[in-house]
Amino acid sequence: MSSHREAPEISKDPVADSSDLYAFISPDDHDTVTLIANYVPLQLPASGPNFFEFGDDVLYEIHVDKNGDGRPDLTYQFRFRTELRNDRTFLYNTGPIESLDSANWNRRQFYSVTRVDESGKHTVLAEKLPCPPCNVGPLSIPDYGKLADDAVHKLKTGEKVFAGQRADPFFVDLGAIFDLATLRPFQDKHLVGQKLFNYAGKAVNATDQMNVHTIAIQVPLHAVRKDGKKKVRGRDPGAVIGVWTSASRRQVQVRHGAKDDNDVYVGPQVQVSRLGNPLFNEVIVPMAQKDLWNSLPPSEDKRFAEFVEQPELAGLLPVLYPGLFDNLAELNKSKHPRADLVAILLTGIPDGLIEDFQNNTGETQADMLRLNTAVPPAKEENAFGLLGGDLAGFPNGRRLADDVVSISLRAIAGVTVPLVDEKFKPDAAAAQVEQGLTAKDVSSKLLKKFPFLGVPFDGFNNPEAAK
Repeated sequence: MSSHREAPEISKDPVADSSDLYAFISPDDHDTVTLIANYVPLQLPASGPNFFEFGDDVLYEIHVDKNGDGRPDLTYQFRFRTELRNDRTFLYNTGPIESLDSANWNRRQFYSVTRVDESGKHTVLAEKLPCPPCNVGPLSIPDYGKLADDAVHKLKTGEKVFAGQRADPFFVDLGAIFDLATLRPFQDKHLVGQKLFNYAGKAVNATDQMNVHTIAIQVPLHAVRKDGKKKVRGRDPGAVIGVWTSASRRQVQVRHGAKDDNDVYVGPQVQVSRLGNPLFNEVIVPMAQKDLWNSLPPSEDKRFAEFVEQPELAGLLPVLYPGLFDNLAELNKSKHPRADLVAILLTGIPDGLIEDFQNNTGETQADMLRLNTAVPPAKEENAFGLLGGDLAGFPNGRRLADDVVSISLRAIAGVTVPLVDEKFKPDAAAAQVEQGLTAKDVSSKLLKKFPFLGVPFDGFNNPEAAK
């Protein structure tokens, strides 16, 4: 979770594994949208002498759908190249790294940014942009924050980009979630109506003090919107975009000749990973189809609609917690498709269900982060997003501090069913389901400016709070 090692094959290929995707109106510039895709999950900070990096043989992409057909109308491609300065040392750096062009930094990584429009036209926006180094330690990198700031690049076309190591902002109690969905909030006991939950103790953030490799881009609103408007406010039906990320590798075939002469054939790019909504492939798609899902575009997600309409986890909750989800159990027995989950995950929420809000993209069923760009950032964020009355939070896009695990669990437990069925009464327990973690349980605090993710861990010290 969110999509850390979420499918059998991609778990063997971490440099192409998309672990989290975020999309939100930039709090530091309301006329832009920030898109963040994290890769190379679960990095232990002390990982030398071969520190983590992007794959030179991987094509990383962030896609934007402007018209709701589940196909990209705008794509940003990122390609990386690694350069070795000294082939006579095993060291990542031979002295302090005080700048992005430091002679002491032996293994450097650069990247290009290419924009692809709806007609398929490719435009190279930048080449050989430097990534910051991995955060080796305080002696090797005395001022990591400054180096990371220097690695934020403003492009001539208006975009702002960053690619490099950051602290993983995702928070989840993996041990509890996958130990038969044990619920472990901070309290040892919690009353729901007349029932008593017995928890296994305090929640533990399993991804804390781990790093990821982040691709972040801040894009002017007019570039992502179909109508090209620079500023949009209010209930604008044309303000909704769909976002997902993908990673692809070249298809390669080795053919053996009669005299041990081998011919290598390099084919087209093949998608090996993708991510839209958090947890979709993780807990919705059956294990036997996870690798297939990773290979397909969102426009093909109608193949998986049955697993959204009747999610496996919804059937497990009444079994794991007898007597607490009786209404959900009756709903499961009725076999009525979960139209609420279809709206949240596959089509967006239509106008009229939530006051002054919609992020519907039409009839095409596609797993994308849907963001209504007409909704400004909240003055005070609620970690439960739409469920907490915060229209700027998940599932309207996704912010770094949104508790997507608890939001998803509550939705599956039945909290969102009344949106489409006024007669359904959610179980009292459904509104109390949470994993017992917040963004405060991430040791590296978020930044207040782009690229927003905290300073990566260096193996010696926890990063200081964001400035």
